[in-house]
Amino acid sequence: MKIKQIDIKNILYTTDLSDTALHAFSYAVSLANLYNAKITILHVIEDYDAVESQLAGMLMEEQWKTIQERHVREARQSLTGKSRDNVIVRDALTQFAENVKSEAQGQAFATDEVLVLFGDPVEKIIETAKERNSDLIVMGSHGHGLLQDLIGSTTRRVLRKSHTPVLTIRLDK
Repeated sequence: MKIKQIDIKNILYTTDLSDTALHAFSYAVSLANLYNAKITILHVIEDYDAVESQLAGMLMEEQWKTIQERHVREARQSLTGKSRDNVIVRDALTQFAENVKSEAQGQAFATDEVLVLFGDPVEKIIETAKERNSDLIVMGSHGHGLLQDLIGSTTRRVLRKSHTPVLTIRLDK
């Protein structure tokens, strides 16, 4: 058997803004550093209600307030579904990536783009991986027990449907 040379240049990191997804970002950064790859950050919105509190938890309080003040009108439109642009989410994720870059000692990485899309997360993740020629998808896996296994998570459905390799990360206990 001949072992294929793996060359990772484009990593698609997907986040639902959970602690598990944030933990998975460490793996995306480490791999990007090892392979000199670019990271595309993707968040897919299908439920507007939880977005604001999750974003606020990712950033320092003053950073969140600055972003909110800059985009008050856009934020209201985005969270009520009136705007398809959702600038506030993109800005918060961009700030998050910058925070990680400033704190990541010896781990340089480039963020290609921050994407905020609307729709079914599984479909959007797979479409984006294909459109961006991603070599790897990195995402968190929640693993909430039997009920979650019966219903099926976004991660599980991406694993089943994706032709792009998927690295799933569980939150450390």
